[in-house]
Amino acid sequence: MRHLLAERGLDGEIEVQSAGTGGWHAGDPPDARATATARARGITLEGAARQVTADDFEDFDLLVAMDRDNLRDLRAIAPPGSEDKVRLLLDEERDVPDPYYGGPRGFEEVLDLVEAGCARLLDDLAP
Repeated sequence: MRHLLAERGLDGEIEVQSAGTGGWHAGDPPDARATATARARGITLEGAARQVTADDFEDFDLLVAMDRDNLRDLRAIAPPGSEDKVRLLLDEERDVPDPYYGGPRGFEEVLDLVEAGCARLLDDLAP
């Protein structure tokens, strides 16, 4: 998403953070295979993993889930009245699959889906 924002001249207009519903990777950098796949497309992945908190529902206008399991988990921790801040990146029928089990091509396929989903989301959000 940050890459798309930069391409469209929208740096600083939309704040983007990444967080998981589980904390097992908290503090870790992005997966090396994901980083290499993104780098080959001119995209930089950086930062450290963190877990979603209830405060995120106050701090952000939108929380985007990659799959229906994460959507369910986010809705479960959403403070009352903030459940509508959560949506899937793709649509109700399609999940972004976990690339860890897709072999070398898994990261390419996931990046294709994420790029397309982020472009659609940005089209919906930006004038």
